[in-house]
Amino acid sequence: MLGIETSCDETAAAVVDADLEVCSSVVVSSIALHERFGGVVPELAGRAQVEAVSPVVAQALDEAGLDRAAPGVAAIAVTRGPGLVGSLLVGVAAAKALGLAWGVPVVGVNHLEGHLVAARLEHRDLVAPVVTLLVSGGHTLLVVERTEGRYELLGATIDDAVGEAYDKVARYLGLGYPGGPPLDRLAATGDPAAFAFPRPLRDAGLDVSLSGLKTAVVRAVDAAPDAPVEDVAASFQAAVVDVLLAKCARAVREVGAATLSIGGGVAANAALRAGATALAADLGVRCALPSLAYCTDNAAMIAAAGFGRLRADGASPDAMGADPSLALALR
Repeated sequence: MLGIETSCDETAAAVVDADLEVCSSVVVSSIALHERFGGVVPELAGRAQVEAVSPVVAQALDEAGLDRAAPGVAAIAVTRGPGLVGSLLVGVAAAKALGLAWGVPVVGVNHLEGHLVAARLEHRDLVAPVVTLLVSGGHTLLVVERTEGRYELLGATIDDAVGEAYDKVARYLGLGYPGGPPLDRLAATGDPAAFAFPRPLRDAGLDVSLSGLKTAVVRAVDAAPDAPVEDVAASFQAAVVDVLLAKCARAVREVGAATLSIGGGVAANAALRAGATALAADLGVRCALPSLAYCTDNAAMIAAAGFGRLRADGASPDAMGADPSLALALR
């Protein structure tokens, strides 16, 4: 399966076999173009992807040892949403053109399902039910998968996504964009008890709310402008991780899960990964974390999800288009 992913600022292609072995995975990011704007500029992202998609696909085929003209792939999986509409159109158009040229089916994949199955690229024997915390710049979801490809939403953010909250706090602290990685690094050297930040909704239900925590950080820094930034970062991160792990613990207990997984860009956060590993051990369930390369946007996870979609639904119709607001299919 050739996977193509162009939902945001990355242009990615990968070849994955039916056993979910990754034969190649190539990711090219245009983040350098967006840094000075403090966020992704859709027009810039789309233009960069138009230039990058063909070379990236060619490199993925080369690294997998496949002939560019007749690679012999069984199908092509492509992200059709959610994401930036211009970026999505680049990937969908490329997938359709290659599918026509090679005479193979194309299957549209939900970007979120890619993150939900990313752990399977390295943990192929997951025992259901699997509870997955999907945390990224635009999404925060708690999902249970009881059988392959059938998802039930347990909880979601009611305001800011986790990655969004990280970016906003990092911007306020002058750490630049994207804010998650530098804030995570600073937090490792700070005192997580320096500030008693609130834990919104920590002990109530499975939904997440972080806007109040973000506001508390701003007020604390305004009141103590000379406070070490690493202490602010560490205290903020401790509050976020505490809330997320509390939700995971409640979800695992409520559904009787056998496996806890995390997906999405924020799954690369060191504190969250360590906390999830310890939590799973305490609960007596398996912890399945994707490696850092498969936390952020990549095409290997899209190819992996494509196998399941192809088995369940068959090839996508020729009229398939990009859907920037595509919702995760819940059953």
